[in-house]
Amino acid sequence: MQHLEVLVHVVKEGTFSGAARKLLLTQPSVTKHIKNLEDILGASIVNRGSRLPSLTREGEIVYSYAKRILRLRDEAVDKVISTRNEAKGNIFIGASTIPSTYILPKVIGSFRDSYPDISLHIKGGDTGEVLDMVMNSQVELGFVGKETRNKKIYCEPLWEDNLVLVVPRKHRMANMKQVGLKDLAGEPYINREKGSGTRMALDEYLMEHTGKDTSQFNIVCEMGGSEAVKEAILEGLGISILSIYAVKRELELGELKQVAIKDHSIRRIFYLVYRRQFRPERYQKVFIDFVKENRHRFQLKGI
Repeated sequence: MQHLEVLVHVVKEGTFSGAARKLLLTQPSVTKHIKNLEDILGASIVNRGSRLPSLTREGEIVYSYAKRILRLRDEAVDKVISTRNEAKGNIFIGASTIPSTYILPKVIGSFRDSYPDISLHIKGGDTGEVLDMVMNSQVELGFVGKETRNKKIYCEPLWEDNLVLVVPRKHRMANMKQVGLKDLAGEPYINREKGSGTRMALDEYLMEHTGKDTSQFNIVCEMGGSEAVKEAILEGLGISILSIYAVKRELELGELKQVAIKDHSIRRIFYLVYRRQFRPERYQKVFIDFVKENRHRFQLKGI
């Protein structure tokens, strides 16, 4: 490529010395490039008999192609730079139940107002499944409700959450200001599935403060999502401890009742996760920066 570039500049400048000045090379170096090109082609491409170099018939052919090749090279470089600077592309995201259902729709709606050419593809799963998606490069980014100890994954804290006890509106506890954890022991309890960030955070908290996890409750069933748990509570199947994000609407409508747990406040963080080796393209970085810079806009008030 450099041989061809030297040839084009020799023709353009009209002399070897002129080409040398333009390319910041020495004249002997320019001469060597032309000689090497001739050796590769097995043909003479520059007439050296006259004061000013001229092209041989073979040189004219090579010169014609050299200009086209160098133009294509420059177009390729420009295209790559343009693509990197372009806020356009597809982003594949894994998200656990609470972020995918109650937070990301608002984030994406706001983001798309400013960046309509960036498409976001959300794949749901529990926290464990999302972390596996990230590690296996099935998705580029993830949003989960539990920090991972995997050193290959970077965790960026984003939003706070509060896990609250909710009961049917006609439940005997519905009008109590607070109850003790021991008061829950005999109540039918609806648990989230294993792998759920909500359940992991709750089990971890209970183990730290009571020495037992949710197995201490009277579990009547396990369900794979907060919406399913809410429906079960509304049907009177039992009580549960869920994210405030999941039950905010039902609490405001009076369909469910929140009861404080005496001496306990169960909090956690939602995280943005991605592989530490991940090097985002321009459009991916735009989304990551948007989420981080606007995190407070999507934080539920009063937590």
